[in-house]
Amino acid sequence: MYDNRLQDIAPNALPPAIIRYLNAHRAHDTTSAVTAFTHDAVVIDDGNTYEGIAAIERWLGRAASEFTYTTRLTGAQQADAAHYVATHHLEGNFPGGTVDLRYRFTLRDDLVERLVIEP
Repeated sequence: MYDNRLQDIAPNALPPAIIRYLNAHRAHDTTSAVTAFTHDAVVIDDGNTYEGIAAIERWLGRAASEFTYTTRLTGAQQADAAHYVATHHLEGNFPGGTVDLRYRFTLRDDLVERLVIEP
């Protein structure tokens, strides 16, 4: 793990692929969001693993329709050129109503190769 190397950065210093994903996800724009991922990307969210663009697109579509929520980027960190963390505060009609989530990104060739979302 790279947690011991994380340095705070300005949210606008996140790489373009991460910003594109976050903006599209916030807008529930699944078509744009999947363009931020490599063809063989892996997403791990809520204990489930989604491998490849088709699975990630289904996950994004379901996540956008399952609950109504707002999300606010509250922090960003960088470990190295390939590893970033974006922390979000979510409020909505999901169980618990509020949560802070860490989006752990691994990049390859300027695209998201791996995303792990966890509290």
